[in-house]
Amino acid sequence: MSATASGALIGSVLALAALAFGFWGFLLVAVFAGIGAIIGRVATGQLDVRAVANAFTGRRTS
Repeated sequence: MSATASGALIGSVLALAALAFGFWGFLLVAVFAGIGAIIGRVATGQLDVRAVANAFTGRRTS
């Protein structure tokens, strides 16, 4: 699935959540979608959790 198709699908889901559940439902769906995206990147190896943690604690290496 291309990035454009993925973005359109996510936008559609968020729009339906906003219509069906109001603002808080929309916000909850958006938060869970973000968490799911992060978990997916960690699972495929595209996101290094240690590097992110080190960046937040100020221990960055070049």
